[in-house]
Amino acid sequence: MTAGTGALLALVFLIPLGLVLGGQAGEEAIADAARRSALVTGALAVSTEPEVVARAIDASGDDPATRPVVHGLDVDAAAGRADAAQLDRARSEGRSLVVDVDGGVLRLDPVVLGDRTAVVEVFVPDSALDAGAGSRWLLLTGVAVALVGAAVLVVDRVAARAVDATRGLVKAALAVGDGDLGVRVEPSGPRELAEAGHAFNRMADRFDAARTEERELVADLSHRLRTPLTVLRLDAEALESDDTSVGSFSQAELDYRRGIRRIRQAIVTLEGEIDVLIKTTRKAVATEAGPAMCDVSEVVRDRMVFWAALAGDQNRPHRVSGAQLRIPAPVPRAELAAALDAVIGNVFRYTPQGAAFEVAVSRRDGYVAIRIDDAGPGIADPDRALRRGASDQGSTGLGLDIAKRVALQANGSVSIDRAQLGGASVVMLLADPEATPRQVSRFGLVGRMAREQKSSGRRWPRQRPTES
Repeated sequence: MTAGTGALLALVFLIPLGLVLGGQAGEEAIADAARRSALVTGALAVSTEPEVVARAIDASGDDPATRPVVHGLDVDAAAGRADAAQLDRARSEGRSLVVDVDGGVLRLDPVVLGDRTAVVEVFVPDSALDAGAGSRWLLLTGVAVALVGAAVLVVDRVAARAVDATRGLVKAALAVGDGDLGVRVEPSGPRELAEAGHAFNRMADRFDAARTEERELVADLSHRLRTPLTVLRLDAEALESDDTSVGSFSQAELDYRRGIRRIRQAIVTLEGEIDVLIKTTRKAVATEAGPAMCDVSEVVRDRMVFWAALAGDQNRPHRVSGAQLRIPAPVPRAELAAALDAVIGNVFRYTPQGAAFEVAVSRRDGYVAIRIDDAGPGIADPDRALRRGASDQGSTGLGLDIAKRVALQANGSVSIDRAQLGGASVVMLLADPEATPRQVSRFGLVGRMAREQKSSGRRWPRQRPTES
């Protein structure tokens, strides 16, 4: 509602009120005329003597213009304003009449006097009918001004709330259009705008959930692709050599070896693309969803179901220890599974078939440790292998990079050293969310690792593994 609308409504209500008040003033004047007429009609009922009637007329008022006039008696009625037709009408109808004349109205009261009917006439001028109208209209004008002012103030406040709520909705809509799905509005203003604010928040929540689900789906799909891709890569590596630089080969043999090379190169390229896809989508999901938790033991048991089957195909002895009890870690489940697959996949890629490996989980000194040992040739330069994109085996090194990123996300670290099995030992340290971090003494985990590094090169105390 605008200020003009409020003013119009005020006038619509005040004009009829003014007319009503004006009508009340006229009714009061007519009632006064009836009172003066009653004095004369009462006198006529007692006596029709001219002297008695004259005294009653004199008693009804001092203003000669409004004094009653009696028609139908021997009293002088020259001052009367009613014409013969109006008088005849009053006599014939036998009731009081109010008729309009120039300058005001007449009240005509018929009085039956035996065989004739007299009519008492009282004149009410327009000044009496409109008495007090000016002050009344002045009062009404003041009330109208006050109502218009109040309407302007109320409408201004309502409009200000509506404008603020609309601006908030526009700003939030622009932010969502720019990709910020975390923006929300505080529903306010008129009911319709408040409902629009609630609807906007529900829409933004659904957009945010849909985008998170989409990224989770892409990341999970990428993660599931890595497992069969590892099997495919291992099968490709079991094929004949793809070297065509040494020896003489027929055209068919050359085509065969070149085909093997293309398959292996395609697998390496696909693995790199999947690793990048997993890292990108998981990073986006982790940023939006915030901290996540998982059970390390459950993840290890779940992933070893697959790797144990593959190890059986390659005659690899394998062991799992410490994964019986629940051990929480501040990383998403899929992230930890991807890191485990990356490290265990390196064991299958870079150690000969039949080489044993073991996975151990432990919890102490405010950290959760996941150790993957193998009986392969080991890693000659651990520091170089941990650098992003570097590897001693000619690969991109993304496997250890994924593990390191997951560990850093959980306020931990990754280290590489010689394993008791003779090969490499990769240790992922993750902060224990249920433990209070404390200063680690030289007798604790870090101190023990430092002493063992100096003495025998081992960075993690070995546990006697149990059969999986």
